[in-house]
Amino acid sequence: MKLYADTPVRACLQLVCDLSALVWAFVWIHAALALRETLLSLNRPGELMSSTGTGLTEHMDTAAENVRQVPLAGEALAAPFTDLSGTGESLSAAGDSFQDSVGTLALTLPLLVAALPLFLLAATWLPARARWIVRATGTVRLRALSPEARTRLLALRALSGAPAAGLAAVHEDPAGAWQENDRTAVAELAALELRRLGLRPKARNGRPVFTRRG
Repeated sequence: MKLYADTPVRACLQLVCDLSALVWAFVWIHAALALRETLLSLNRPGELMSSTGTGLTEHMDTAAENVRQVPLAGEALAAPFTDLSGTGESLSAAGDSFQDSVGTLALTLPLLVAALPLFLLAATWLPARARWIVRATGTVRLRALSPEARTRLLALRALSGAPAAGLAAVHEDPAGAWQENDRTAVAELAALELRRLGLRPKARNGRPVFTRRG
């Protein structure tokens, strides 16, 4: 697999873009985790409400049971404690609900904070990087072919993907030159395709594979 170009400038730009993408992803993931920690810290009031309500309920239930043992007036005396026990249960339920809300918020907001920038990265940098790797890897594998077949295939790729200005600079009729197997034009088209990818032709005996006019 070909990950980086052969030309130093193109390879440097690719490396900078890759590092920038990694930094971008790291920054937003770190920001999402920090936001999650901040939101989870808001759970403290809910925990206090829940624990206070639970403690109040337990104490009031105990007090009500003790008061009920008083002859004749036990039930009447226990009623206020029973009411306070219900208040504790309501407070505990409110605390649990608050914690559930904070937990949901701590899950959804960080996901949104991380997902949107990562989606932007996946929609811009990643497809372009993947296309270059696939195209460059396929080009490198063409070296297993004979020189003439490799040159013609590279020239054909240039005809299908190179800018019109670059093709016109090679030949006034690049498609016709390729069909007629104009060796000079075909070699220049192949060299154009390699330059577009930032690749260098494989050398044979110290000489470049492709020759150029002039």
